[in-house]
Amino acid sequence: MGKKLIFGLGGLVLGVILTLGIFWLAAPSLMMMEDESNYDFDETVERFDEELDNAGWSVLEIHDMQEILDGHGHDVDQIKIYELCSSEYSANILELDDERIVSPLMPCRVSVYEKSDGNTYISRMNSSLFAMPFGGVINDTMQVAAEETEDVIDELID
Repeated sequence: MGKKLIFGLGGLVLGVILTLGIFWLAAPSLMMMEDESNYDFDETVERFDEELDNAGWSVLEIHDMQEILDGHGHDVDQIKIYELCSSEYSANILELDDERIVSPLMPCRVSVYEKSDGNTYISRMNSSLFAMPFGGVINDTMQVAAEETEDVIDELID
């Protein structure tokens, strides 16, 4: 009976360690999402702007990182980081004291960039995954916002 208990506990501990190890290795690909655009950089940016407008999302800021870094003596491929906002979804979260804890994740950010392979990509945080542990208003709101953002991006990658 003692050996079975020791082997059982040892198996449990090994299982937990392996699960944590797999999660550690998979976490980056789960937290961030990247898709190749069907278009070149300029057309992706143009179409993305149009799709955001059609979806009713506000663009608070566009950071042209190539231009910014060039001003500091660095040469990088084209990359624009969009700060996106839906006033409805933002208000759902920010009007409640306990939900404001996720405000550092706001506004939503989406990047459009070129890689050395010459292709254009769109990346963003996996908002659906990030929202789940919070539950309640945060999860409900971020799930809908993530779905709408994915609908916009799908127009560029499908």
